Amino acid sequence: KNLVDSERIITKLKAEGYELVDSYTNADMVIVNTCGFLNSAIEESLEVISEAIAENGKVLVTGCLGNKVDLIREKCPEVLSITGPQDYENLIEAVHTHAPIFANDFVSLVPPQGIKLTPRHYSYLKISEGCNNTCTFCIIPDIRGKLKSRNVSNIMLEAEKLKNAGVKELLVISQDTSAYGVDIKYAPGTWHDKEYQSNILELSTALGELDMWTRLHYVYPYPHVDKIVPLMAEGKILPYLDVPLQHSSPEVLKRMKRPAHTQKTLDRINKWREICPDIVIRSTFIVGFPGETEEDFEHLMDFARKAQLDRVGCFKYSEVEGAKANDFDNLISEEVKQQRLDAFMSLQAEISAKKLERFVGTEQQVIIDSIN
Repeated sequence: KNLVDSERIITKLKAEGYELVDSYTNADMVIVNTCGFLNSAIEESLEVISEAIAENGKVLVTGCLGNKVDLIREKCPEVLSITGPQDYENLIEAVHTHAPIFANDFVSLVPPQGIKLTPRHYSYLKISEGCNNTCTFCIIPDIRGKLKSRNVSNIMLEAEKLKNAGVKELLVISQDTSAYGVDIKYAPGTWHDKEYQSNILELSTALGELDMWTRLHYVYPYPHVDKIVPLMAEGKILPYLDVPLQHSSPEVLKRMKRPAHTQKTLDRINKWREICPDIVIRSTFIVGFPGETEEDFEHLMDFARKAQLDRVGCFKYSEVEGAKANDFDNLISEEVKQQRLDAFMSLQAEISAKKLERFVGTEQQVIIDSIN
């Protein structure tokens, strides 16, 4: 998601006549777009800021870590300007102040789709910003604010520009894709003289008209997601869902302030597979959350066996500054976290390998990333 923010910043600066260079030493100024979610990401961001200061000296900081002004000033006092996430206007103003150039009227020199940092054949499509959930392990709402959805017409204009620029695959992203449009009361929008509501079903329907690969990420298993799966069965969008479940134990999910409806989730997954047998489901999980017992972990292992997910990512729980879970008791040792991570991923590797066997002897359509 930060990559999309970087693309927007670069597009604006490029339109004004600024140029990108490939090294600190060749730059008049360095902009560091930071992450401030995990402690490891904060440390990495501070390291990059320090490196940029040492190599160049003129550094602007933006992004999520920009909300921690005191921390940045303490660690890197030489920073010229600090702005928070999506604060594009103040960031651009800081660039004008510290690296002014003559205005460039030739905005048309920037391609219609803007500047993209991904390879030409795929692109991220951000449909909303922020999140209304209050998960105890997460501080995204504090960093990026409440849910702020884009109107469907605005999204479709961007998607069509990307297609015309040669993009073959759209990766739809947000903090909570299923909740898209809630904050704007599913406001209608027009695209190609047809009206669509700003909700994930009608947006998916419109994207399906572009004849591109459309892949949905960060989709919570709300009931209305069931209505999207038929579009996958019809070949309108890719039969793929990235569903961040985080855990299966009701007790752990309650402490996480996540929906604790494991059986309903399993039923929903089975229903999706009935509607679209080719659907690929990916998820992410956290092991070692405070208070996670052996029974809770075995519940997760049993869930993995029943769910038979295609692809899975798993992380050891780590504290995030400002998260409510930091105050929880019954912390899990790093040794136990690692053991559980290894056991879970070993099981999932077996499941994924078995799931892939169904493709042996079949012919599949692919997108070629590169030829060497």
